[in-house]
Amino acid sequence: MKDSNGGGLRRTLVLLVVGTAVGGLTAACSLDTRDAICRGSEYPVASVGSPGGGACVSNGKQPPTGYVRYPEGQVPQHVDDKWDTYWSTHTLDDQGKLVSDPR
Repeated sequence: MKDSNGGGLRRTLVLLVVGTAVGGLTAACSLDTRDAICRGSEYPVASVGSPGGGACVSNGKQPPTGYVRYPEGQVPQHVDDKWDTYWSTHTLDDQGKLVSDPR
């Protein structure tokens, strides 16, 4: 006579293991592996009058002299992202306004 509970239990365990593995692989594939501009406890700032110049400042602190915050919505987050590329050829004045021709 066949044990109906044993087969069901094994099947459930196999499905649980397979489901966990698939879930783990899916989560691992969604991790962002790009290089961040700054660490999690910092934010990026632009060097005044210098395309591509910048630094990272600790959260809660003001940018040092010679640096300004990027305009809202135009802050680079990762190396070579849209805004990192944009700011490599554009610059801001000491008030955080776009300089039309930095040369």
